[in-house]
Amino acid sequence: MKTRIGLRTMVGVAVVFGAVGTAARAEETAKALRLAPSEIEFPNVSGAQAGTSGNPMQVKILSGDPKKAGLYTMVIKAGPNITIKPHAHPDNRVAVVVEGTFYFAYGDQFDEGKLKALPAGSFYTEPPNANHFAMTKDDGVTIYITGTGPTGTAYVNPADDPSKKQ
Repeated sequence: MKTRIGLRTMVGVAVVFGAVGTAARAEETAKALRLAPSEIEFPNVSGAQAGTSGNPMQVKILSGDPKKAGLYTMVIKAGPNITIKPHAHPDNRVAVVVEGTFYFAYGDQFDEGKLKALPAGSFYTEPPNANHFAMTKDDGVTIYITGTGPTGTAYVNPADDPSKKQ
């Protein structure tokens, strides 16, 4: 006697195995983590990294990998007097200013008059593919950014991309 496996059964089995595989991969990459600010070690000032503006900043990936699919969190320390030209990221991102004041706005052209001062404790979003620009002033800034990778950075004007300059 032949046994027929229905399409619904095959799809159901595939979904279960896919979910188990995804959960296993997530378990492999997720880890418990508790860090006080003094425990976060920053690399020397660096340029372009996944999901950053490419300006000279200290960037530390705290969780996940911005280059891969999935949730990530990074902390960025930007020094004083940095201008970040209009650009966008493909993923949905949320950010919290934890130190200093960040001057941030949405738009396709840098316009200092549109910048909003975001002091420590401020929250802002970077919706997918929404052009935005920013700057720091005398005090610099520390920002936590969380998004869902893979991420990247696309400048409105490619000539403004600091990672392409020498």
